Amino acid sequence: MILIWPILVPLLTAAACLVLWRRLRLQRAVSTAGSAVLLAASVRIFLEVEASEIVALQVGDWPAPYGITLVADLFSAIMLVLGALIGVATVVYALATIDPGREAGGFHPVLHFLLMGVSGAFVTGDIFNLFVWFEVMLTASFVLLALGGERGQMEGAVKYVTLNLMSSGFFLTGIGALYGMTGTLNMADLAVRTAAADSPATTVVAMLFLVAFGIKAAVFPLFFWLPASYHTPPFAVSALFAGLLTKVGVYAMIRTFTLIFVTDIEHTHGTILVIAGATMLVGVLGAVAANEFRRILSFHIVSQIGFMVMGLGLYTPLALAGSIFYLIHHIVVKANLFLISGITYRIHGTGDLKAMGGISRSHPALALLFLIPAMSLAGLPPLSGFFGKLTLAAAGLEAGRYSIVAISLAAGLLTLVSMTKIWAEAFWKESPAPPSAERTPRLMLWPVAALAACTLVIGLLAEPLVAISLRAADGLMDPRRYIEAVLGGER
Repeated sequence: MILIWPILVPLLTAAACLVLWRRLRLQRAVSTAGSAVLLAASVRIFLEVEASEIVALQVGDWPAPYGITLVADLFSAIMLVLGALIGVATVVYALATIDPGREAGGFHPVLHFLLMGVSGAFVTGDIFNLFVWFEVMLTASFVLLALGGERGQMEGAVKYVTLNLMSSGFFLTGIGALYGMTGTLNMADLAVRTAAADSPATTVVAMLFLVAFGIKAAVFPLFFWLPASYHTPPFAVSALFAGLLTKVGVYAMIRTFTLIFVTDIEHTHGTILVIAGATMLVGVLGAVAANEFRRILSFHIVSQIGFMVMGLGLYTPLALAGSIFYLIHHIVVKANLFLISGITYRIHGTGDLKAMGGISRSHPALALLFLIPAMSLAGLPPLSGFFGKLTLAAAGLEAGRYSIVAISLAAGLLTLVSMTKIWAEAFWKESPAPPSAERTPRLMLWPVAALAACTLVIGLLAEPLVAISLRAADGLMDPRRYIEAVLGGER
């Protein structure tokens, strides 16, 4: 029954916040407590999965593949913990930054509906329910984007929802085609039936899913909605989106293209590898050209997605381990950088780098907290990003894919250039205007410091974390245990 908690906890939290609609102080308390309970439940699931490999639940006691299945392997358990961690950080940060108008408009319940959708996507064992959880996320994220009704927000929200509705159309079409071919929606059962059929039509359907998940993950050339929207909402919302939403798309891509669509690897995964290289380069070039703090970070999300997808394209145990480790690193680092951008905006009242400066002298502790995730994103040792890129590069060299390794190294160098630009403009140069002398609330600093500490821990404990990632990758490369855990004697 423990697998229901990542869905039930945010649902109950959202419901309680709705009941307390006019009592904002109680909503804040319930929201914070709910996010903490979600983290505890996710850690509990991770510990159980880490000990027993795979945990499955047949909802309503209907046997698979006829009922609704919840399942957690090591990969999904890792993602649950990361999602809950970012949930706690953004909820605490929001306590100091979300204005009462947005809180009164339903910020807290909608945020927990979003966390419910994220958690549901990680534990579902049914391809149609994956679509349902994506739609829950889309609805909640659109409300969070538009909440407040500012002009920039509405423009970003319209672009965001339009492209993601297109993704939903491709996703639903793919599900219909897959069901027509196999007569099942259970992902473990789909793995068995597509492998037995080995039909060329499976590859065509795989391309539909690649487009659907590619839009949600913001890969090239389907990424335009992200830098046009992620810099518009409140900073807590941007951090939540940056840490989680595109990563759910990456998770779905890795899950389906290691479990279901593995009958034509040369075509499907070769295409993914090309997309990964293009995503790295286009995203980082956009970051180098941009001059607004959050737009730079938004383009970097695109670029870094390329690294995560690179491991899937290479499709070796080491490469998938690199993708998983890179997900761990990037979720923490990217959410933290967006939270830091909110503090710098509070200091200068703008995100334009040309109008900023002097933060290293006026706020030296914040400068240090920025350098940790920024240099980790760039891949400097001994920080977490270095080990993620090193693992992926080693996997590329091992597979003889020298061009993608070269592209990843070039993207890493340009990432360092763009992070250095933020440091030089916002933190190092003299400020063109006096920075705000107002004290930064501790509720803004605590999540930033905690995530920076997590980044350091990931780097210092890189060896055991890579080992865990390798175990998760082995489970993805050999899905027999996943199939047996779900289908049992029905396999």
